[in-house]
Amino acid sequence: MPRTPRLSLPSADSDDPATPARTSASPSRRRMLRGLALSAVVAPSANAASSLLQPLAVEPWTRTPGAPILDHPYGLPSPHEANVVRRAARAFPVPGAASSLTPLADLHGAITPNGLVYERHHGGVPDIDPDQHRLAIHGLVREPKLFTMDDLLRLPSESRVYFLECSGNTASEWKGPSGLPVQLTHGLLSCCEWTGVRLSTLIEAAGGLAGNDGQAPRWMLAEGADAAAMTRSLPLDRILDRALVVYAQNGERLRPENGYPLRLIVPGFEGNTNVKWLRRLKFVDTPLETREETSKYTDPLANGQARRFVFEMDAKSVITRPSPGHRLTVHGYYPIIGLAWSGRGSIRKVEVSTDGGRLWQEAQLDGPLKDRALTRFHAGWVWNGEPAAILSRATDSTGYVQPTREALVAARGLNSNYHYNGIQQWRVGADGSVKNA
Repeated sequence: MPRTPRLSLPSADSDDPATPARTSASPSRRRMLRGLALSAVVAPSANAASSLLQPLAVEPWTRTPGAPILDHPYGLPSPHEANVVRRAARAFPVPGAASSLTPLADLHGAITPNGLVYERHHGGVPDIDPDQHRLAIHGLVREPKLFTMDDLLRLPSESRVYFLECSGNTASEWKGPSGLPVQLTHGLLSCCEWTGVRLSTLIEAAGGLAGNDGQAPRWMLAEGADAAAMTRSLPLDRILDRALVVYAQNGERLRPENGYPLRLIVPGFEGNTNVKWLRRLKFVDTPLETREETSKYTDPLANGQARRFVFEMDAKSVITRPSPGHRLTVHGYYPIIGLAWSGRGSIRKVEVSTDGGRLWQEAQLDGPLKDRALTRFHAGWVWNGEPAAILSRATDSTGYVQPTREALVAARGLNSNYHYNGIQQWRVGADGSVKNA
């Protein structure tokens, strides 16, 4: 199996990439206030300025009692936010196979609401009765076990925030700008608080691992209960310290499309390894060469060979505001806001450019910085009405720097559909329009 070294770019300055980004807001806040002051001078028209002197209207909703709470036993977004939904990028020819994408440009913060977490299914969403569902722990363990959901709920649990990203996220950009908005380029990405049981706890409950000839098992096979029986082999030495078997996300039980009643969470690994509707974990000596790790989820290279078992999602970032579909309406201050993440640790630095990558400024990171979770970043920008090209690049805690598309293609060619993490550029026109071009 050939190994391709991860790509890295030199930093724009001499800061140690392993050092957390500075969190002092004073210089950037001063820049922001200057930008806002400039906006106040150049942006408002005479009519807009005079309207600021008028008293606030007392609207009908202020004069009439609102709806009683029992009309909404489960909270829903405002009807005015009805456009903030998951969308599908393409149709799949196989029955039950589908995906939907998170509307990143319409979200705020780093946690994805449950109803907007991206989906990828290979055999549709099963309707599972949790009282009948079982999880088998077997193979090279001392005491094979069959757990009910009640059994799992009685085990020690913990909650952790981790991102999920499909390995096919941003595949549309391999051959150059696709013209698509950020939801359809980067939307196979979400971040949630997951609650469940450590994988290591389940192994202990099964009496521990029991290898052949004194050798401990090195791999684990995870299988789902959906019609596709989604199955992946996973290396134990890279997941045992942090993998979770979870039954809740963001404080409530898993949604059906996200694995109800039980799923595996392998922090930092490509999305399909986080097997949904989890029904068994088998401990083995070698990978079992399933469909999803042979004919699928491999990275063909230009020389005809392929990378296999490429699990971690490398450091990546994207600007979500402004992004394609947005329009800048006035000259003046705009915050550049986005998300950064790495499957190999935490984000340590994000840099932003507004001139196509000639000059870079360090963005502020919203803390605290979490391991293998989405990190929100922001940087101040005063738009003067001229065309601009805005980009972001991330540096993670290993010192790895997000590469350009050109560097990525030079190393891996154009045959792959997976693990694209090139720097993404949006173009701002003189009319304020933002495009993927």
